[in-house]
Amino acid sequence: MWWARLLNVISGLLGNGVAASTTSYESIATVTVGSPQSAITFSSIPSTYKHLQIRGIARSTRAASGSYVKIQANSDTGNNYANHGLYGTGSAAGAYAVTTTDHAGEAYITASSDLASTFGISVWDILDYTNTSKYKTVRALTGADVNGTNGQVRFASGVWLSTSAITTVTLTDGNGANFDQYSTFALYGIKG
Repeated sequence: MWWARLLNVISGLLGNGVAASTTSYESIATVTVGSPQSAITFSSIPSTYKHLQIRGIARSTRAASGSYVKIQANSDTGNNYANHGLYGTGSAAGAYAVTTTDHAGEAYITASSDLASTFGISVWDILDYTNTSKYKTVRALTGADVNGTNGQVRFASGVWLSTSAITTVTLTDGNGANFDQYSTFALYGIKG
């Protein structure tokens, strides 16, 4: 699909200018939602990789159009994060920045009022997740088609203001709803 090729190109450009080899990624865990679920947690993450990547397709049970996914590290739900991003809807563009918040690297997803059976797609990169000398950076490329003609594409980045190594990542719906059935998240380790 066209969006998969676009994600590959952009992911390569956002790194060091060269896309990672497909042999650089190792699957760690995958979760597919069977019935609405409030959170997805990847725990006991091995410390043997340089970076982490989470790939997701998700839909919210929120009774509205659109929602977003929050990403948190090591069960830290405090205001110890900052994030910012750029987005486009096809008819408008914008930017946002939040210096004190409870999550990093938010991703846009569809919700109950949107076109049936549509999901938002997201790719998060968690850089240098074991480095205890710096804060942890998260970047996200995300998008969703909400009604067949309108949608949103978003490039976001955030930071967890901690030098602790990341061992757990939790994803939740930013509006307090659940992830709908068939939402899927996959965690990968990226070799150095």
